[in-house]
Amino acid sequence: MPRRTGPTRKLPYDPVEAAAALSAADPKLARLIDRAGPPTFRLAANQSPFEALTESIIYQQLHGKAAAAIHARLIAGFQPMPTLSPIHPTPQQILDAPTQELRAAGLSANKTLALRDLAAKTLDGTVPTLARIRRMSDQAIIDHLTQVRGIGKWTVEMMLIFRLGRPDVFPTTDYGVRKGFALTFQGLKPSAKVTPDLLPKPDVMERRAKKWIPWRSVASWYLWRACDLAAGKPQQPE
Repeated sequence: MPRRTGPTRKLPYDPVEAAAALSAADPKLARLIDRAGPPTFRLAANQSPFEALTESIIYQQLHGKAAAAIHARLIAGFQPMPTLSPIHPTPQQILDAPTQELRAAGLSANKTLALRDLAAKTLDGTVPTLARIRRMSDQAIIDHLTQVRGIGKWTVEMMLIFRLGRPDVFPTTDYGVRKGFALTFQGLKPSAKVTPDLLPKPDVMERRAKKWIPWRSVASWYLWRACDLAAGKPQQPE
Protein backbone atom coordinates (compact mmCIF):
# COMPACT_ATOMS: atom_id res chain seq x y z
CA MET A 1 0.00 0.00 0.00
CA PRO A 2 1.47 3.37 -0.95
CA ARG A 3 2.51 5.61 1.93
CA ARG A 4 1.59 9.23 1.38
CA THR A 5 4.28 11.88 1.62
CA GLY A 6 3.87 15.63 1.16
CA PRO A 7 0.59 17.59 1.06
CA THR A 8 -2.64 15.60 1.16
CA ARG A 9 -6.34 16.23 0.73
CA LYS A 10 -9.52 14.53 1.89
CA LEU A 11 -11.25 11.79 -0.03
CA PRO A 12 -14.21 12.82 -2.22
CA TYR A 13 -16.46 10.46 -0.22
CA ASP A 14 -16.95 9.75 3.48
CA PRO A 15 -14.74 6.75 4.40
CA VAL A 16 -16.45 6.36 7.79
CA GLU A 17 -19.80 6.01 6.03
CA ALA A 18 -18.18 3.48 3.68
CA ALA A 19 -16.79 1.47 6.60
CA ALA A 20 -20.21 1.39 8.24
CA ALA A 21 -21.80 0.12 5.02
CA LEU A 22 -19.12 -2.56 4.68
CA SER A 23 -19.67 -3.68 8.28
CA ALA A 24 -23.39 -4.03 7.64
CA ALA A 25 -22.81 -5.99 4.43
CA ASP A 26 -20.18 -8.44 5.69
CA PRO A 27 -19.98 -9.57 9.35
CA LYS A 28 -16.50 -11.08 8.95
CA LEU A 29 -15.16 -7.89 7.44
CA ALA A 30 -16.93 -5.99 10.24
CA ARG A 31 -14.73 -7.75 12.81
CA LEU A 32 -11.61 -6.55 10.99
CA ILE A 33 -13.03 -3.03 10.75
CA ASP A 34 -13.67 -3.02 14.52
CA ARG A 35 -10.06 -4.06 15.19
CA ALA A 36 -8.52 -1.64 12.71
CA GLY A 37 -10.59 1.43 13.56
CA PRO A 38 -11.76 4.19 11.20
CA PRO A 39 -10.04 4.50 7.81
CA THR A 40 -7.34 7.17 7.80
CA PHE A 41 -5.97 7.28 4.26
CA ARG A 42 -5.95 10.51 2.27
CA LEU A 43 -5.07 11.55 -1.26
CA ALA A 44 -1.95 13.17 -2.66
CA ALA A 45 -2.72 16.82 -3.32
CA ASN A 46 -2.17 18.62 -6.62
CA GLN A 47 -0.55 15.76 -8.54
CA SER A 48 -1.19 15.59 -12.26
CA PRO A 49 -1.50 12.13 -13.86
CA PHE A 50 1.99 12.63 -15.34
CA GLU A 51 3.46 13.43 -11.92
CA ALA A 52 1.64 10.58 -10.17
CA LEU A 53 2.71 8.03 -12.79
CA THR A 54 6.30 9.32 -12.78
CA GLU A 55 6.39 8.62 -9.04
CA SER A 56 4.76 5.21 -9.53
CA ILE A 57 7.33 4.15 -12.14
CA ILE A 58 10.21 5.21 -9.90
CA TYR A 59 8.80 3.32 -6.90
CA GLN A 60 8.28 0.03 -8.74
CA GLN A 61 10.31 -2.83 -7.20
CA LEU A 62 12.26 -0.51 -4.88
CA HIS A 63 12.30 0.05 -1.14
CA GLY A 64 10.38 3.21 -0.27
CA LYS A 65 13.39 5.18 1.02
CA ALA A 66 15.53 4.36 -2.01
CA ALA A 67 12.72 5.27 -4.40
CA ALA A 68 12.04 8.53 -2.54
CA ALA A 69 15.71 9.50 -2.85
CA ILE A 70 15.71 8.85 -6.61
CA HIS A 71 12.47 10.76 -7.05
CA ALA A 72 13.88 13.73 -5.12
CA ARG A 73 17.12 13.71 -7.16
CA LEU A 74 15.19 13.59 -10.42
CA ILE A 75 13.10 16.63 -9.47
CA ALA A 76 16.12 18.51 -8.07
CA GLY A 77 18.00 18.03 -11.32
CA PHE A 78 15.46 20.22 -13.14
CA GLN A 79 15.43 23.13 -10.68
CA PRO A 80 16.77 26.40 -12.14
CA MET A 81 17.78 27.55 -8.65
CA PRO A 82 18.27 25.10 -5.74
CA THR A 83 16.85 27.62 -3.27
CA LEU A 84 13.41 27.60 -4.91
CA SER A 85 10.61 25.21 -3.94
CA PRO A 86 10.89 22.02 -6.03
CA ILE A 87 8.95 22.07 -9.30
CA HIS A 88 8.20 18.79 -11.06
CA PRO A 89 9.72 18.48 -14.54
CA THR A 90 7.34 18.72 -17.47
CA PRO A 91 6.92 15.93 -20.02
CA GLN A 92 8.91 17.97 -22.56
CA GLN A 93 11.77 18.40 -20.08
CA ILE A 94 11.92 14.64 -19.55
CA LEU A 95 12.04 14.08 -23.31
CA ASP A 96 14.72 16.72 -23.81
CA ALA A 97 16.93 15.61 -20.90
CA PRO A 98 20.06 13.62 -21.82
CA THR A 99 19.84 9.96 -20.86
CA GLN A 100 22.91 10.30 -18.67
CA GLU A 101 21.16 13.03 -16.65
CA LEU A 102 18.17 10.78 -15.95
CA ARG A 103 20.41 7.82 -15.15
CA ALA A 104 22.48 10.01 -12.80
CA ALA A 105 19.38 10.47 -10.63
CA GLY A 106 19.42 6.70 -10.08
CA LEU A 107 16.94 5.55 -12.72
CA SER A 108 17.53 2.18 -14.32
CA ALA A 109 17.69 1.92 -18.12
CA ASN A 110 14.17 0.43 -18.22
CA LYS A 111 12.71 3.13 -15.98
CA THR A 112 14.39 5.82 -18.08
CA LEU A 113 12.68 4.39 -21.17
CA ALA A 114 9.39 4.15 -19.28
CA LEU A 115 9.55 7.80 -18.19
CA ARG A 116 10.28 8.92 -21.74
CA ASP A 117 7.33 6.89 -23.03
CA LEU A 118 5.12 8.37 -20.30
CA ALA A 119 6.24 11.87 -21.29
CA ALA A 120 5.58 11.23 -24.99
CA LYS A 121 2.15 9.73 -24.34
CA THR A 122 1.26 12.64 -22.07
CA LEU A 123 2.11 15.09 -24.83
CA ASP A 124 0.15 13.17 -27.48
CA GLY A 125 -2.92 12.87 -25.24
CA THR A 126 -2.80 9.14 -24.52
CA VAL A 127 -2.35 10.08 -20.85
CA PRO A 128 -5.33 12.35 -20.17
CA THR A 129 -5.19 15.62 -18.28
CA LEU A 130 -6.43 15.64 -14.70
CA ALA A 131 -9.61 17.49 -15.74
CA ARG A 132 -10.37 14.86 -18.39
CA ILE A 133 -9.38 11.86 -16.29
CA ARG A 134 -11.81 12.90 -13.56
CA ARG A 135 -14.67 12.47 -16.05
CA MET A 136 -13.54 8.99 -17.17
CA SER A 137 -14.65 5.61 -15.83
CA ASP A 138 -12.19 3.47 -13.89
CA GLN A 139 -11.90 0.98 -16.76
CA ALA A 140 -11.34 3.72 -19.35
CA ILE A 141 -8.50 5.11 -17.23
CA ILE A 142 -6.95 1.64 -16.95
CA ASP A 143 -7.27 1.13 -20.72
CA HIS A 144 -5.58 4.47 -21.49
CA LEU A 145 -2.76 4.36 -18.98
CA THR A 146 -1.69 0.74 -19.47
CA GLN A 147 -0.63 1.75 -23.00
CA VAL A 148 2.39 3.39 -21.36
CA ARG A 149 5.57 1.34 -21.09
CA GLY A 150 6.06 0.14 -17.51
CA ILE A 151 2.49 0.90 -16.41
CA GLY A 152 0.39 -2.15 -15.57
CA LYS A 153 -3.11 -2.52 -14.19
CA TRP A 154 -1.91 -2.59 -10.56
CA THR A 155 -0.13 0.76 -10.94
CA VAL A 156 -3.27 2.36 -12.34
CA GLU A 157 -5.40 0.82 -9.59
CA MET A 158 -3.14 2.43 -6.96
CA MET A 159 -3.57 5.75 -8.74
CA LEU A 160 -7.35 5.32 -8.81
CA ILE A 161 -7.46 4.64 -5.06
CA PHE A 162 -4.78 6.97 -3.71
CA ARG A 163 -4.60 9.82 -6.27
CA LEU A 164 -8.13 10.07 -7.69
CA GLY A 165 -10.11 8.81 -4.71
CA ARG A 166 -12.20 6.30 -6.62
CA PRO A 167 -14.29 4.36 -4.06
CA ASP A 168 -14.85 1.02 -5.78
CA VAL A 169 -11.47 -0.34 -6.91
CA PHE A 170 -10.42 -3.87 -5.92
CA PRO A 171 -6.78 -4.76 -6.81
CA THR A 172 -7.02 -8.55 -6.69
CA THR A 173 -3.41 -9.07 -7.82
CA ASP A 174 -1.96 -6.99 -4.97
CA TYR A 175 0.01 -9.18 -2.56
CA GLY A 176 -1.12 -7.30 0.55
CA VAL A 177 -4.79 -7.41 -0.45
CA ARG A 178 -4.53 -11.14 -1.19
CA LYS A 179 -2.77 -11.85 2.10
CA GLY A 180 -5.23 -9.70 4.04
CA PHE A 181 -8.09 -11.60 2.40
CA ALA A 182 -6.55 -14.93 3.44
CA LEU A 183 -6.03 -13.68 7.01
CA THR A 184 -9.59 -12.37 7.26
CA PHE A 185 -11.62 -14.98 5.40
CA GLN A 186 -9.55 -18.12 4.90
CA GLY A 187 -8.01 -18.75 8.31
CA LEU A 188 -4.42 -17.91 7.43
CA LYS A 189 -2.41 -17.74 10.66
CA PRO A 190 -0.43 -14.52 11.22
CA SER A 191 2.67 -16.60 11.95
CA ALA A 192 2.34 -18.78 8.84
CA LYS A 193 4.95 -18.66 6.11
CA VAL A 194 2.97 -17.42 3.12
CA THR A 195 3.34 -19.52 -0.02
CA PRO A 196 1.45 -18.96 -3.29
CA ASP A 197 -0.95 -21.84 -2.61
CA LEU A 198 -2.15 -20.10 0.58
CA LEU A 199 -3.21 -16.94 -1.25
CA PRO A 200 -6.71 -16.65 -2.78
CA LYS A 201 -7.36 -16.57 -6.50
CA PRO A 202 -8.90 -13.40 -7.98
CA ASP A 203 -12.21 -15.10 -8.79
CA VAL A 204 -12.64 -16.19 -5.17
CA MET A 205 -11.94 -12.65 -3.99
CA GLU A 206 -14.28 -11.09 -6.54
CA ARG A 207 -17.16 -13.33 -5.50
CA ARG A 208 -16.85 -12.23 -1.88
CA ALA A 209 -16.33 -8.61 -2.86
CA LYS A 210 -19.67 -8.35 -4.65
CA LYS A 211 -21.22 -7.56 -1.27
CA TRP A 212 -18.71 -4.71 -0.79
CA ILE A 213 -19.80 -2.73 -3.85
CA PRO A 214 -19.58 0.33 -4.11
CA TRP A 215 -16.86 0.60 -1.42
CA ARG A 216 -14.22 -1.91 -2.50
CA SER A 217 -11.39 0.63 -2.27
CA VAL A 218 -12.09 1.03 1.45
CA ALA A 219 -12.39 -2.74 1.86
CA SER A 220 -8.98 -3.06 0.18
CA TRP A 221 -7.53 -0.58 2.68
CA TYR A 222 -8.82 -2.77 5.51
CA LEU A 223 -7.26 -5.87 3.95
CA TRP A 224 -3.91 -4.04 3.90
CA ARG A 225 -4.54 -3.18 7.54
CA ALA A 226 -5.13 -6.87 8.29
CA CYS A 227 -1.53 -7.48 7.23
CA ASP A 228 -0.31 -4.65 9.48
CA LEU A 229 -2.27 -6.03 12.43
CA ALA A 230 -0.92 -9.53 11.83
CA ALA A 231 2.60 -8.11 11.90
CA GLY A 232 1.89 -6.09 15.05
CA LYS A 233 2.24 -2.73 13.31
CA PRO A 234 0.34 0.26 14.73
CA GLN A 235 -2.02 2.19 12.51
CA GLN A 236 -0.35 4.95 10.53
CA PRO A 237 -2.12 7.77 8.70
CA GLU A 238 -1.85 7.40 4.93
